[in-house]
Amino acid sequence: MSSHKRRLALGVIGCGHWGPNHVRVFSELDCSEVVVCADIAAARLNRIAQRFPKVRVTTDYQEVFADESVDAVVIATPTDTHAQIAREALLSGKHVLVEKPLCAHVSQAQELVELSHATGRVLMIGHVFLFNNGIIKLRETIQSGELGRVQYLDATRTNLGPVRGDVNALYDLGTHDITIFNYLMGAQPIEVSALGRCITQEDVEDVCFATLKYQDGTLGHIHVSWMNPRKTRTLTVIGERKMAHWDDVDPVDTLRLYDKGVDEPPYYDSFGEFHYLLRNADVHL
Repeated sequence: MSSHKRRLALGVIGCGHWGPNHVRVFSELDCSEVVVCADIAAARLNRIAQRFPKVRVTTDYQEVFADESVDAVVIATPTDTHAQIAREALLSGKHVLVEKPLCAHVSQAQELVELSHATGRVLMIGHVFLFNNGIIKLRETIQSGELGRVQYLDATRTNLGPVRGDVNALYDLGTHDITIFNYLMGAQPIEVSALGRCITQEDVEDVCFATLKYQDGTLGHIHVSWMNPRKTRTLTVIGERKMAHWDDVDPVDTLRLYDKGVDEPPYYDSFGEFHYLLRNADVHL
């Protein structure tokens, strides 16, 4: 970036779990700077002020919209507040990055998308895994045809906490995997079913299992949980020719390809002799 080009000025609304990370990252980039943060909790704002003394803090998020120097805002507040705050941000002329999930209801999301088009402002959701090198490489591998036709996808995203009270585990964690599935498939599911269990709270599912079906018959399965002793972030893609496994926790072998599959069986006169040939040879990426 040339030295004369002005850096993007940002405001961050919500300084709880993820807000401080946004402040840190955008402050470290050469192309952006955080100029103001808003939160209803004074203690959170004090921590931001101590760590980032150049950032102005306020308990009134409306001040962020009133600041004409702010080009864009990051919304990292509870999910049920996203729709209203994002709407106000777009109407004030700001570009918007919203933490996932975008909203609690589809109608709210549709309204925000329409408002984004009408105002000419960018509306973006924090689907960070769409920028993950392993996921990008996996998509390229699928598109190249190396795996063959995708038969099914299986994702597991578990950990012991953090437990949320505003949305369930599928809204919180499964949002990532649904987005990844759609990205890899280049399509949206035509059928979705899900089951969940409330363990630590009433009306908030801590563990969920979801199944997605795509137009070509491909199935996607998702297991998410806050109540698991191990942190797991894996995705397996089964293709006609090869299989792929992505492990975001593994620091070395994040993405592996396996030359494993089912070959066409030879011709048999007797039905009792019919069987498939399993192909088994590893390929590492």
